[in-house]
Amino acid sequence: MKNICILILALIAFSLPSSAQELKQPDFDQYFTDNTLRINYIREGNRKTERAYLAPKEAYSAKKGWAGSRTILLDPIDNGDYRIWVEDAATNTPIYSRTFHNLFREYRDTPAGADSIAQFQEVANIPMPKNAVNIYIQVRDNKLQFHNETKFAFNPKTDKAPVRKSVKPIQLQYKGSSDKKIDVAIVAEGYGKKDKEKMMRDFEKFTEYLFDAEPFTSRRDDFNVWGVGYLADQSGVTNPGKKIKVNSAVGASYYTFGSDRYLMTSQIFKLHDLLASTPVDHIIIMVNSEVYGGGAIYNFYAVSAVLDMARNILPHELGHSIGGLADEYVDVNLPYNGMHKEEFEPIEPNITSLVDFDRKWKDMLPENTPIPTPPCKLEHRMDNCGQLGVYEGAGYKPKGLYRPVMNCMMNYYAPFCPVCTRALNQMFDLYTH
Repeated sequence: MKNICILILALIAFSLPSSAQELKQPDFDQYFTDNTLRINYIREGNRKTERAYLAPKEAYSAKKGWAGSRTILLDPIDNGDYRIWVEDAATNTPIYSRTFHNLFREYRDTPAGADSIAQFQEVANIPMPKNAVNIYIQVRDNKLQFHNETKFAFNPKTDKAPVRKSVKPIQLQYKGSSDKKIDVAIVAEGYGKKDKEKMMRDFEKFTEYLFDAEPFTSRRDDFNVWGVGYLADQSGVTNPGKKIKVNSAVGASYYTFGSDRYLMTSQIFKLHDLLASTPVDHIIIMVNSEVYGGGAIYNFYAVSAVLDMARNILPHELGHSIGGLADEYVDVNLPYNGMHKEEFEPIEPNITSLVDFDRKWKDMLPENTPIPTPPCKLEHRMDNCGQLGVYEGAGYKPKGLYRPVMNCMMNYYAPFCPVCTRALNQMFDLYTH
């Protein structure tokens, strides 16, 4: 079975989806300069209602250089429950878009999110416009259609956007110009003044973990990797379960939404302040802790504690943050396990409710595959068995949601399956074409 999986992976084309060819991509030099506009805003709400508004202090700032693609400006990959959508104000021409998830998306499906209003920081980075633009934050409805949630107006000739500077990044791997590479910033979190040597060793370790699993291994030359090192006054991070409170670099904490192993940060402004001098497409927060924990959100960030299991944890979390992949395991006790509704087709490419399976991996199934596919018995928890199919149990739920294989990196640390591999390669191509 292992050899069959390798063959399938080798046959997957490294290409953007056909929707990329259908979009008329804007000309970068017509609309943008080689700099970055950072937008700080607040998302506020609960399961019933939400809104987004500019941060009251320094909503806009600038950063030298643009690390993203200059050829694929309109996002061709249909993922994410949210989207930033930018139009030229004079002509209403769409000139930039990217989809993403956020912490609020998970909060609204927790018990507290049913009716308690909460605020979350968010940051959007876009190429610096040459002229006035309208910036829309869009939300996807149950029919998977985006609609405008709020509108921000920015004019580079009249609105202030001061240039920010921060710690100088450490070059861990450089393979070429940022507009043709995937720039990953590894942010050191929980390192004290005496931890500099350990931080440097951990940077090297996490760089290797980043490329430890396919398809990252084969695509290594498509990545630049930067270390962002900030040494705080004390070591470690906040852990409410152990009654530990630490004023760390970016405010990471265990027990996010009450889950002891969910290690995240809500201090998004602070995180991006540290990245003000770093070219970045994706963020890894490397936490100086030996307590099992991590987490990730699509086009937001990924987190992993520094422990032996990080070699397995990090690829899984990158599946979320870069690939936009869903968890394929079952856990009915998670506080946000209601985020995928069986009556709708999940947006993530690697799980399905069968409501609209045609848009998922139906085209990849072997001929005469039964749907749903009967399970096979795993001999070892980290192995896989059986062929590519439609196996019940995914997105934390034992019934009503389905995954492509019995076990995968997005379930329990087996190699990425063909469906996840295709999704990741499409994401990689978004940054390298």
